[in-house]
Amino acid sequence: MKKLYELLYIFIISSICGYFIEFVWSLVTKGIFINHSAVVIGPFNFAYGICGVALTLLLYKYKDESYLKIFLLSFIGGSILEYIMSWGMELVLGFSAWDYSDQFLNINGRICLLFSIFWGLLGILWIKILYPKIDKMLNKINPKIYKISAICLSMFLVFDILLTISCVNRARAADQNIPPNNRYEKFLDHTFNSKYLKNMFNNKWK
Repeated sequence: MKKLYELLYIFIISSICGYFIEFVWSLVTKGIFINHSAVVIGPFNFAYGICGVALTLLLYKYKDESYLKIFLLSFIGGSILEYIMSWGMELVLGFSAWDYSDQFLNINGRICLLFSIFWGLLGILWIKILYPKIDKMLNKINPKIYKISAICLSMFLVFDILLTISCVNRARAADQNIPPNNRYEKFLDHTFNSKYLKNMFNNKWK
């Protein structure tokens, strides 16, 4: 069970770090703020969270292996994961938040050579440097607090995901000029509308 809780913490920490990485990247490259969160409340970029968990599961038993082996495993595993995430997002939401169609050696615009190389380097950085520090930090937390916090965070994320699904459905209805039926839907129209979601999903909202 502790391992499951650890993966949850890794998911959350990676999601938050990913959010701020994308935040800085957007400011530096585009000069604008883009809310790269996967949910409407909180700075959680689930793509990075999934990546953190996946890299941990994929690389943990190879953490003492050569840098080349870790690079190749991350290169291949990360590319497969990114392809699946892009495909899954398009299947569920009707679009993907990234498109590499203009990049060299891309596959259906979902993955490309450049970012696959980044995956390989990220795997080395993660399992050799970042994961050991995070693991050490988590082991210092009081076991009772560790468990209670994990449960509370899980409940919050479930709520946040359900709220986000509700916001997406209502925003699409509003785009079709369907009026709100109650105060809750009016609240969504005012707070988490298409404009908000378009920024959140990197202008790929439809």
